Amino acid sequence: MKIHASGEDYLEAVLILQKKQGMVRSIDLAWHMGFSKPSISHVVGVLKNGGFLTVDEEGFLHLTAIGREVTEKIYERHLFFTEQLIAAGVDPKTAEADACRIEHIISDESFSRLKEVAEQEQT
Repeated sequence: MKIHASGEDYLEAVLILQKKQGMVRSIDLAWHMGFSKPSISHVVGVLKNGGFLTVDEEGFLHLTAIGREVTEKIYERHLFFTEQLIAAGVDPKTAEADACRIEHIISDESFSRLKEVAEQEQT
């Protein structure tokens, strides 16, 4: 199943929250993203049906193997672009917002090349 940028954002938020607090419920996601609980419930259902998330009997959200794969890829890009933009002198808040947009549209090939160049410059 193809996932849209907004779905990737929700998965990324689940990953970030899991890293911060361990277990994540829909209400945590709603607070983090600034959306209503019904909106989050709908999205969680879509992501669950797509095989990206599971919800256990206590209501905790868990990334599936494919969900984690998609999320780690997006999160890596997010961190990379945020860091690069800040290093270029962009305000951190703007860098964060721009990185969130870039992470979804850049091709795998372009990202790999940019990452290689950045790593070469560090050595």
